[in-house]
Amino acid sequence: MSLSHSVSDQVSGKTVRLAWTDGPTKGSTHEHVFHRDGTVEWRSLDAKHAPVASGHPAAAERAPCMARDITDQVVLVSYLSSGGYTLTVTLNFRNQTTVGVASNEKTWAPVQGTFEVVHQPAVSIGAA
Repeated sequence: MSLSHSVSDQVSGKTVRLAWTDGPTKGSTHEHVFHRDGTVEWRSLDAKHAPVASGHPAAAERAPCMARDITDQVVLVSYLSSGGYTLTVTLNFRNQTTVGVASNEKTWAPVQGTFEVVHQPAVSIGAA
C-alpha cells in the first residue's frame, strides 16, 4: 500500500461517525467507512439528506484517503472529494474528539467535533 493511501489499523475496516460542533458543517453528522483498500466512503446523516421518495438513502461518495497514526491515540485523516473539497482532521481516540481543516481552491475553514466508531468491521454504505 502506498504512503498516500495508507490506512491506520485504528480506522481500517471500521465505520466512524463524525458529529461537527464547529465549522461550516456545524450541527451535521457524517458517516465514514474506512476501507482496507485505502479508500474512504462517506455520506451525510442529516435530515436534508434523508431517504427520498424512492426509499433509497443519499448517495455515498468514495475516494482515496490517507489515515496515519500520529501517536497510539491520534490518527491523521485526509481525503479529497470529487467536489474539490479536502478534509484533513485528527481523530483523538483518547477523548473521541476531532479537529482539522476543510478546504478547496478558494476557501479554508477550521472544523471540530466528536466521533464514535459505530461498526467493526466496515460495511460499504452503498451495499445497503
